[in-house]
Amino acid sequence: MTETYYYRRLDAVEPIVKHVDRWRPYIKDVLQSKVDELQLLGYDGANEREVWDCLMQKVWRKKQEKQLHEVIQDVLHLKDGTYMNYLSIQAQAQGMESNDLAQQIEALNEWESNNK
Repeated sequence: MTETYYYRRLDAVEPIVKHVDRWRPYIKDVLQSKVDELQLLGYDGANEREVWDCLMQKVWRKKQEKQLHEVIQDVLHLKDGTYMNYLSIQAQAQGMESNDLAQQIEALNEWESNNK
């Protein structure tokens, strides 16, 4: 009696690719692991939202459609230098916004005093 074997073609399986935001609920533990690592390195204010925003702006800015394993790999391989750079840029942007607001308030007060 002859046996018949059926082989499943591996190349016929399509990888599941989604926008990285769609994978976020599945990787909470991975994100928390990265937050814990950053906190051990001295970034006491590190949290999941900041890590995610850093990844979105620094790592995934060009390609946001990925497979789950790629997203996990990106989170785990996020370097503390990349995170520090992200925080520095955020701090500068917030400083500029507060300076702009202060300048706008000063200009408004000056205009009001000149137009009384």
